[in-house]
Amino acid sequence: MNHPYILSTDSGCDLTLAASQKLDVQVLRMRYEIDGKSYTETMHEEDLAVFYEKMAQGAQVHTTAINIEDYLTFWTPLLGKPIVHIAMGSGISSSYQNAVSAREILLESHPDAEVYVVDSLGACMSYGLLVIEAARLRESGVSPAGCVEAINAKRLSCNALYTTGDLEYLHRGGRVSRAGAFFSKTLNIWPVLNLNDKGELRAIDKCRGRAKAFRRVAEMVRDLAIAPEEQTLYVCHSNAPEAAEAYRDAILELSPFRDVSISQIGTTIGAHTGPGLVTTFFFGKDRQPG
Repeated sequence: MNHPYILSTDSGCDLTLAASQKLDVQVLRMRYEIDGKSYTETMHEEDLAVFYEKMAQGAQVHTTAINIEDYLTFWTPLLGKPIVHIAMGSGISSSYQNAVSAREILLESHPDAEVYVVDSLGACMSYGLLVIEAARLRESGVSPAGCVEAINAKRLSCNALYTTGDLEYLHRGGRVSRAGAFFSKTLNIWPVLNLNDKGELRAIDKCRGRAKAFRRVAEMVRDLAIAPEEQTLYVCHSNAPEAAEAYRDAILELSPFRDVSISQIGTTIGAHTGPGLVTTFFFGKDRQPG
């Protein structure tokens, strides 16, 4: 495709390979480790199923932020057109700051280059949605600077709601205490989490059992979504397709979204949350501090 500028992002946005190719978006593949062996994200759902199965079997999984050298290697061949890069949110990763540093280095050797870096303030499809929106803006003739301005204005309206019945992996990542993880599993507590205005993951509610958690999320979506009949609801899961379908059904009972997309959560976030997480992403009221 002969677009006037390049859109790029990283694989943490959880777009599938087919979707990124259709949108003509360049994707920097993130890396992860399983039991000390290094892998690069393939963006194929069948590989994600294997990844989560290994986690469930007790494999030790680690991820790393994209470093400065990664960005330089990724962007340099793309020079010649302006680049708009939408990065994983600074609230959960150092990838954005590394991208900013790489841009500064790149401009020292290529002073005429036009490179924009957007802090998505998001994770998973919460910035996948921004990438999709950026592609739409580019297709409609919006300039690189105009695209960046529009995405920055829209990023807080991208809502994310997460829930899971297993906090063990969040405990390992330091996001919940050992006692919290133990009692959550013992008492069948499902926390509801979202992203705040800084892109940080926070717990905002807790429910006894999956059905109540899904109903609570559905109520939140109803209260937050703006014009759901005009947008796609994105439901993502970490190797829990049946739960994702139940999650979707609970939400659609209260909110008439135009259509629904169900897909897997990628390795970057999945490594920290483990199998069994279900999430939803949509545009609505701006995310709040907290």
